[in-house]
Amino acid sequence: MKRAVPILLGVFLLTGCGAHSIQELNGGHMGHGAAASGAAIGADFNPADVMFLQMMAPHNNQGVELARLAADRATRQEVKTLAAAIAATQETEAASMSAWLSEWKQPATAAPDEHAAHGGMPGASEKEIAAVANAAPADFEEKLLNMMIAEQDDAIQMARVETATGLNPQVKELAGRIDASRTAQIKQMLALLGQ
Repeated sequence: MKRAVPILLGVFLLTGCGAHSIQELNGGHMGHGAAASGAAIGADFNPADVMFLQMMAPHNNQGVELARLAADRATRQEVKTLAAAIAATQETEAASMSAWLSEWKQPATAAPDEHAAHGGMPGASEKEIAAVANAAPADFEEKLLNMMIAEQDDAIQMARVETATGLNPQVKELAGRIDASRTAQIKQMLALLGQ
């Protein structure tokens, strides 16, 4: 895992990436996106909010893929239960994040070169996920839990950058929940690893 990513992401969000001004990311409107409807996301947002959602939604989807491996492979019920809860939560969060981006008329993901310019997308590679999926039964839970700990730590770092630099109250509130839930999950996983 690239541990420089949170620092680079933080620098990016604080500077607004340089490639796009707030007006460009907001469709030419300073601080406003698509009109909110019903219980929809508020219309005020900044580039930090957009990039957080664009990076966190796919990160969550990758976490769902990883967590679902436990259903058939984990031997302890505690691991299966925790992984199922993580998958359900992250799937729901990712759907909300994608819907918010759509309401703001923002792309679901940033262009790959935008992520690459700031350290890339945090998370596990497909090769790393395959290594967990193909692990020997005796090694599976340890490999899964260690990778999920790294994934959740990446989410915490992204959430903390959003909390510090975002504008939209709902996105910042989600980031706060992500920080708290992932921190608690890491503690549970460390306990399951006997640490």
